[in-house]
Amino acid sequence: MFKSLSPTMSAHRRAVLQALLVTFLWSTSWVLIKIGLVELPALTFAGLRYTLACLCLLPLFLRSPAAAALRNLAPGQWGRLALLGVVMYTLTQGAQFLALTLLPTVTVNLALSLTSIVVALLGIGLLGERSSRVQWAGIIISVVGAVVYLYPVQLAGNMALGMGVAVLGMVSNAAASLLGRSINRSSALPPLAVTVVSMGIGGPLLLVGGLLQQPWPALSWSHWLIVAWLAVVNTAFAFTLWNHTLRTLSAAESSVINNSMLVQIPLLAVIFLGESLSAQEVAGLAVAVVGMLAVQLGGRRTTVRKAA
Repeated sequence: MFKSLSPTMSAHRRAVLQALLVTFLWSTSWVLIKIGLVELPALTFAGLRYTLACLCLLPLFLRSPAAAALRNLAPGQWGRLALLGVVMYTLTQGAQFLALTLLPTVTVNLALSLTSIVVALLGIGLLGERSSRVQWAGIIISVVGAVVYLYPVQLAGNMALGMGVAVLGMVSNAAASLLGRSINRSSALPPLAVTVVSMGIGGPLLLVGGLLQQPWPALSWSHWLIVAWLAVVNTAFAFTLWNHTLRTLSAAESSVINNSMLVQIPLLAVIFLGESLSAQEVAGLAVAVVGMLAVQLGGRRTTVRKAA
């Protein structure tokens, strides 16, 4: 179903267009989440999205060779997958949804985009990876861009709380990236198996946490439509299509395409959410984009996907 763009189009060009479609879908998630959060509790909303997405992926998973790979897993490997689910979905996605209730979309996007910097720094000690000079320069440039965007820093009330939650989401996202890289590097588990198991643990935990905090919300048809679209299209379908493109695209190409979300999300937030960007904020974002590209492309490093 992924070859319907054109029978004469090259496999590489088709993969690029498919990857760009995925990043666009992931970018629209931020707009839909912000709209849904007007009435939906953040943790329940996030839990519904990823629990339903896991249920959508489950039939595909059970019919694939990936399901057989789980039969011989040791208890320690199950534990690592469970930990990945808690960190990647329960903590990271929970923090993202909560931060979006307190901060503008563009600010949360910038905070989570700094994940690649944290991954580069933590990867030195935890995975024995070394950053190149280009990557170190990219880290410095990204920090400068973030400072330009936020200056002058005025965090009062919910803004301070929101930044704290966003930073928690960034750190947990970085931890999930490192843990996921370690699991994929040290085991023969297919990516689909890792995703379904971790999402199947983290998503329901997030949903239960939300329901313990607040009772089941009254969902209108529009709420269900947003949740269903995010789960089926922007998560289950987009994830499957992204992994399909990785068969053709290099890690560097995937990194560049993935980072296009840094531009797409602010544009969508301005157009559909009525958020505004000053010239200084645009400049800060531009500088941060350059730095993050340098971090990801300056060495042979696995693409870090943002939470979307």
